[in-house]
This record gives sequence, C-alpha cells and structure tokens, in this order.
Amino acid sequence: KRARISLRVNPDVDPETHPYISTGLKQNKFGVSMAEARGLLRTASKLAGLAVSGVDFHIGSQLIKTSPFTDSIAHLVKLVNELASDGIKLDHVDIGGGLGIDYGKGDVVPSPAEYGVAVRAALAPLVELGISVYTEPGRVIVGAAGALVSRVLFRKRNEAKHFTIVDAAMNDLMRPALYQAYHPMKPVVNPNRPAITTDVVGPICETGDFLARDRELPELARGELLWIGAAGAYGATMASNYNTRPRAPEVLVHGDTYTVIRTRETYEHLIAGERIA
Repeated sequence: KRARISLRVNPDVDPETHPYISTGLKQNKFGVSMAEARGLLRTASKLAGLAVSGVDFHIGSQLIKTSPFTDSIAHLVKLVNELASDGIKLDHVDIGGGLGIDYGKGDVVPSPAEYGVAVRAALAPLVELGISVYTEPGRVIVGAAGALVSRVLFRKRNEAKHFTIVDAAMNDLMRPALYQAYHPMKPVVNPNRPAITTDVVGPICETGDFLARDRELPELARGELLWIGAAGAYGATMASNYNTRPRAPEVLVHGDTYTVIRTRETYEHLIAGERIA
C-alpha cells in the first residue's frame, strides 16, 4: 500500500498583511522553497511506499487583494507543468485560504466571487491536466458572523486618557493586543449618542489588555452592553484562561431564537484537570 502525499511549497510572495499572519515569504517557517520542491517530489515519486498526490500553499491570512493569490498560483502552475514533464501527474493543487473581510475601517476587500474569477483565470493553464483545485476559506465565511458582547464595569479618566473598562479582556479576544487589530464597536442600546474618545480595556493587570485605543464611542454607563463585531474568526478559538479567567459562553442565534452551544466555564472547569502530588 502506498501513502498519498502532498507537498507544501513556499512561493515567496508578499501577502501584504500583518507580518504575524504572513506565511508565504521565504523568511517564514512554512513550506519548502519552489527551487527545491521539484527535486523533492522527483525523489518521492521513485519511492515504493509513496504516491505523490499534490502541491499546496497558504500565503497568509486577511488578504485584501487578489494579486498575491494570482502571483502565487503562477509559481504553482510552473511547478506543476515541470512535474508533468517529469512524468509526475498530480491529482490536486491546494491554494489555501486567506481572503479577508472588512473590519469596519472601510477596506475594499474582494468578494468571494471576485476572488473566484481571479484564481480561476490564474489556474486556467492547469485545466487540460485534469487537476482538482482545493481552497480553504475560513475568516471570509465566519468572521462577520460572530460578535463579542461585553458589559461595562467602570469608567475612568486620568490626565491623559478616558478609559472604558469592560468585563471582556485580551483572553477573550486576543486580536487587538496580538495584531493591533481593529474591531467595530457600538453600544447594544441607543448607539447614536454624542461620542467621546476612549480606550476600551479589560480588567487584566497588564497594559496590553485592550480591545480598542482612542476609539470614538458614546460615554457608556456602568452596566451597559457593548457589541464588538467581526469576532467570528480567531475570537473564541484563540481565547484562553489567562489570569484564571473562565472563557465566555458561545451562543448561536437564528432569527429570534438562540441556543447556547458552549456553556460558560466555571472555576471548577479550570482546575478539573489538576492534581496534588
């Protein structure tokens, strides 16, 4: 029996995204270089226990242009044709994911349809080879579908800033602290009020615990609910128990009905796996 294998390649294309989520440049740790990929697959094709099935790449996340995708595909097409000339017939290529969304700052992001048109044209040279194409959309499907709802705990003003302190924190939504990411925000009730400039911060004891800085928002009263949008991707999945904080529940809403699909954690959940020697 032969094991089917696929090789991830690194096309060395700049995805023009945050450097922490760039995965297709030669200084990134992912994949093998295009220069050595052909030789590796030639060697693999001669091994009795392996069947070379495909080549793959994923160049990054939150891409707001189609050109990095099409530039990467051009490198992939060249490799596939070289392998075909070597007698190595692939059954698929995987062009990864990464298509971004608008986080409320007015970015003009390609639609899935526009993305499809661009990559279809770039992949056209492979049509006659009968190769299947895989793609891995994630954020573009779920990103805008999720929100984090937080309650205001306190308001504070010092000589330099106004702070809105909420019960959510960097452990619940890591993206602002980790990537300096922007998420849209508004009060759940009566959002159209005069705005002030405020930092939205959590109760964790480090300065990196912020959800927004210098944001124009109404002056929220203690107990008000704040909607934080575009949290459907890399929100709950990146949440942690940092500072011994139980993770928030997850609620699936459909029309005027809802279901709690992940219950709120308790302190007992946090220590359930611990043992005293």
